[in-house]
Amino acid sequence: MDKEKLQFFKELLLKRREEILREVESTRKELEEAAENLPDALDLAERESRLAFELRLRDREQKLLKKIEKALRKIEEGTYGICEACGAEIDEKRLMARPEATLCIDCKRAQERMERIKGE
Repeated sequence: MDKEKLQFFKELLLKRREEILREVESTRKELEEAAENLPDALDLAERESRLAFELRLRDREQKLLKKIEKALRKIEEGTYGICEACGAEIDEKRLMARPEATLCIDCKRAQERMERIKGE
């Protein structure tokens, strides 16, 4: 992959990382504000439910953040865009959709098939 494309994906990954970090900070502030006492049990239950949902989202985003960090390291190492399973180049369309992707579409599909088989 040429330097221009690598720079494009690096900027894309950095932007996604920044968005996630902003959302994490927003959730942290929300948790601090949630410490306020609510007089109504229904309001309290609604807030607890909303916060539980937000925390699940943040957990998923933390996993995505680790993948983004890995992709940024791969850019620095010169291995970005190379499938970890077969060594082929990952299609740019796939990287546009999932810039943190580590598998080409064929290897990803094979991985998902294996996961479905194990889950059955």
